[in-house]
Amino acid sequence: MARGGWRRLRRLLSAGQLLFQGRALLVTNTLGCGALMAAGDGVRQSWEIRARPGQVFDPRRSGLGCLEGQTVGESCQELREKFWEFYKADWCVWPAAQFVNFLFVPPQFRVTYINGLTLGWDTYLSYLKYRSPVPLTPPGCVALDTRAD
Repeated sequence: MARGGWRRLRRLLSAGQLLFQGRALLVTNTLGCGALMAAGDGVRQSWEIRARPGQVFDPRRSGLGCLEGQTVGESCQELREKFWEFYKADWCVWPAAQFVNFLFVPPQFRVTYINGLTLGWDTYLSYLKYRSPVPLTPPGCVALDTRAD
């Protein structure tokens, strides 16, 4: 890399470090978590669109139940129906993730590390919330007919 390129890269990195200090850290973490939650749902919707031609991307879906017009009662009912599946998955993912986080990740990057894992977690949550009763065929796979004739 040319000498000027290294200088620009160092300036960019030092400017980025300001986002991970003091009051800016709260804003950085909040915006990062929200963006990753929407991205996780976007990943899930993309998979569903490839598996079901004709389905379109729904940006409102990346909000919460209240943005979808659910009542509090409907949201509570959905939580009751899906809680145990969600809770078991939560215990499989997050204790190990936090073990690695606190053992190996420097303090100023811990939330960013967790935000990266959150993208996969949010994709799972989107699947859990919007899964269809008919299983999806993963993109690029062919379903075989297993019926006996």
